[in-house]
Amino acid sequence: MLGEGKFKHSVPDPTGEELETFQTVRIRLERTHVEAGDEHEKESMVVIHRKIGKEVHEEMKRELECEISERVVNLEALQKIAGSGQLDGEFRALVWKLLLGYLPPEKDDWERELAANRSRYAELKKELLINPSESCREEDEKMSSSEQQVGLLCRHEISNGDHPLNMGKTSIWCRYFKDAEILEQIDRDLPRTHPDMKFFSGDSSLGKSNQKAMKDILFLFAKLNPAIGYVQGMNEVLAPLYFVCRTDFDEQNAPNVEADCFACFVRLMFDSVNHFCQQLDNSSMGIHSTLHQLSELLRTNDQELWQHLMITCKLNPQFYAFRWITLLLTQEFDFDCIIRLWDSLLSNPLGVQELLLRVCCAMLLYLRHELLTGDFTSNLKLLQHYPQVDLERLLNLAHQITPIHVGRRI
Repeated sequence: MLGEGKFKHSVPDPTGEELETFQTVRIRLERTHVEAGDEHEKESMVVIHRKIGKEVHEEMKRELECEISERVVNLEALQKIAGSGQLDGEFRALVWKLLLGYLPPEKDDWERELAANRSRYAELKKELLINPSESCREEDEKMSSSEQQVGLLCRHEISNGDHPLNMGKTSIWCRYFKDAEILEQIDRDLPRTHPDMKFFSGDSSLGKSNQKAMKDILFLFAKLNPAIGYVQGMNEVLAPLYFVCRTDFDEQNAPNVEADCFACFVRLMFDSVNHFCQQLDNSSMGIHSTLHQLSELLRTNDQELWQHLMITCKLNPQFYAFRWITLLLTQEFDFDCIIRLWDSLLSNPLGVQELLLRVCCAMLLYLRHELLTGDFTSNLKLLQHYPQVDLERLLNLAHQITPIHVGRRI
């Protein structure tokens, strides 16, 4: 149990209007790999790893290959390579799994750990993806078999727990109807996940398959964390992880994409899930505390810009950075830029959230001139529809930002 409450789907606007928290960004991707099948679905598999970030130097690629080939992988070396934008797409899925702690550094343990995690995921699906009709039929078959063995011809009674009208907490049907509510919420959001990409779109066979896998991942996460459940926006956080796992160059992992991605998603959400909990909003772990840290980070690094935004324009970070932080910037950039950005976020030694705040602060500093000359309305519009920028320059700026407390995690 990680927390309680529901996530707000919109942010209050002082002008009296409701601001959209989530929006679809345009995706400009190169379709480079196709799968056999219907002509209209041949561009469904998208592989963009090799066009992300800087051009990978052969020397850096060899260094990465060398690090991964060691019996004990040097995580600090991987962090350095990934954070610098020199992560070759061929190894991205493997490196992300290592950076997230899904795979241990000891290479001899990989096979055992993968088998155990994948087996647990299969058990979770069997236990939590409930179909009451099938469960009742299995019980009937067991009972019928038992009766036949002892030569009995008696009627099998339906228990209260098996009855669709029983809303008791122990009823399998009650659990089924509650699950249906969660699945309905997920079903509403999944079609909005990068709809311009065939990879995620339900218009193709691959897209439908990917949506089904993502649906199961999100549902199982909600079931395992009932105090949080499923919250709008989790689908956006899952998308980059699922894409990287699904486009893994190692085809041996293909049958277990869903299990591997679920484990990575759980680890990624561990540090940020409290931002989805309304009840924790005003606590030290909540989103308002994090937004205050962003404000203090800006004031530490640019007093003039902070003064203009917070005092002159009265533009609270809640009006623009709420979505930045909760969705890990998945709605602010093109998809290839998101993958490159996450290379750095996942490789940060101090954690995703620490670098995330510095990137958010850098996003303000990057637009310093425009923001200083703008008023509340123009600045709000600019920050809610963040322009396409040079991502490497933005990340360099983020690394130059002075933390609030040197040596202390933000």
